[in-house]
Amino acid sequence: MAYKKTEHYDEDVTKKLSENYRSTLEALGEDPNREGLLKTPERIAKAMQFITQGYHMNAHDILMSAKFHESYSEMVIVKDIELYSVCEHHMLPFFGKAHIAYIPNGWITGLSKIAHVVECFSRRLQVQERMTHQILDAIQETLNPQGVAVVIEAKHLCMMMRGVSKQNSVTTTSAFSGQFEANETRSEFLKLITADLY
Repeated sequence: MAYKKTEHYDEDVTKKLSENYRSTLEALGEDPNREGLLKTPERIAKAMQFITQGYHMNAHDILMSAKFHESYSEMVIVKDIELYSVCEHHMLPFFGKAHIAYIPNGWITGLSKIAHVVECFSRRLQVQERMTHQILDAIQETLNPQGVAVVIEAKHLCMMMRGVSKQNSVTTTSAFSGQFEANETRSEFLKLITADLY
């Protein structure tokens, strides 16, 4: 039986993007009719829809889908959440890890939902600074916890492949609210995300 891959994409969007990428290949001096590039415009069109699917996701709905009343009031940390995004300035990828914590105030959410919130905002054209605050705001507004902490560490191909071409640079951004604005709580969080406890 022949292999058949099933994917679901917006046909109109795929067609428009494919036409644009075909023109881009020609403008770069390539021949979009050569064998290796025949399906490339369509592949890119589908890839771009996949990596920007966050525009069709709602962080509030994600968190609400698994929101539970719970009396637990200590720090909840989900660390080393892989993320992949695209820099809106150069349309080149950046990738890394997010570390997120919150202190419940009567409500918790499913742990996987925290990772889905990261997906919601990373699967868009982004800047790391804005994404850090978007994640924090979504958790703070939906769960109303006593505090939220977000730290993101990422490598940016716009720095590694072009421009200054610095291969080992890592960009770190952070945002804190509520109890995490206190030095003691923030220090505990930072210590825990750097500890090797597993």
